[in-house]
Amino acid sequence: MVSGGDKKTVEASKRKAWRYEEQVAPALSDLMAGGDRRKRFIRYWIHDNFWNGMHFAGHYGMKLMPMDSCSNFGAWLGGFAIPRFHPSAEKRTRATIAKLCPHLSKDEQEQLLKTNFETQGRLMTEFSVVNRLAKHRQRIDIRDRHYLMESLAKGPVIIVGMHLGNWEIGPSVLRDIGLRPYANYTPPPGRAKAWISERVRRKGGLNFLPPGAQGIRPAVKVLKEGGVISMFCDEGFQNKIRGPLFGRKPHLEGNLAVAVRLARMTGATIQPWYNLRTDGFRFICQFLEPIALEAEDKPGARLLDDIQRLNDAIEPVVRANLGQWFFLDNALPK
Repeated sequence: MVSGGDKKTVEASKRKAWRYEEQVAPALSDLMAGGDRRKRFIRYWIHDNFWNGMHFAGHYGMKLMPMDSCSNFGAWLGGFAIPRFHPSAEKRTRATIAKLCPHLSKDEQEQLLKTNFETQGRLMTEFSVVNRLAKHRQRIDIRDRHYLMESLAKGPVIIVGMHLGNWEIGPSVLRDIGLRPYANYTPPPGRAKAWISERVRRKGGLNFLPPGAQGIRPAVKVLKEGGVISMFCDEGFQNKIRGPLFGRKPHLEGNLAVAVRLARMTGATIQPWYNLRTDGFRFICQFLEPIALEAEDKPGARLLDDIQRLNDAIEPVVRANLGQWFFLDNALPK
């Protein structure tokens, strides 16, 4: 186990939390001002709106497709588009596979790459039809739900998911048992994508907390009132993997640290879960054994131990299913 001493605890408190800043629409005065302000006006109102229209057309066009056809089209699209239009992402994916899977042959690594590209493509197109699963529950096999029920019986719960399969099914699964969790929501870049994303997730059953540091106090309030929040502790930031640790020492950057701190502050149980794609647009939803943090002598004394414990619950699952992991195209920090 890794011990968290006083010095590291103090350093943690000094870290500057990321704060979300909403994009402000350029005014007509920016157009008249010329220079960079004029360029920003043209980009926002002309260039970006062209792509906003394309995103709306794609989203609503795919809503007309049968679910399986939409998913299969995404698999083809990912395999076709990523190598041709995203060479940097392909390069990072190959490098990450090589580091995490040295035991695989070249052919096996290539197949893993292909599977991941198809997964990425499915995720893009399935966003148009994912909420239809609410009426097709036979497509989701929910396993070990009793773990979640045990956690809920004890008090507030932090549901920790993983970016595997299609995690967007999570809110609708939870809604079936009367839960509408809160989650920090950072809008994706692009106004159309942000609007679509918020609409689909609200319909799926999510309540939103503010993104970044602005969401911490509301999250604490929800948990102290006995509520449920949802978050993900496997993550990439600026094309680098923050979690899982993959052999690195526990660090304070990212949601692994946020989850255990929230649990300490509120007495919440951490409830890990994930889902895997089994066949096209069908999934297994798996709840894992809950994590109740051990008592500590003083605040922060077990912080790094807690991070390691949470990591040890999610990392083996991610490692075993890299083909379905969303952040495989991020790099492992050196």
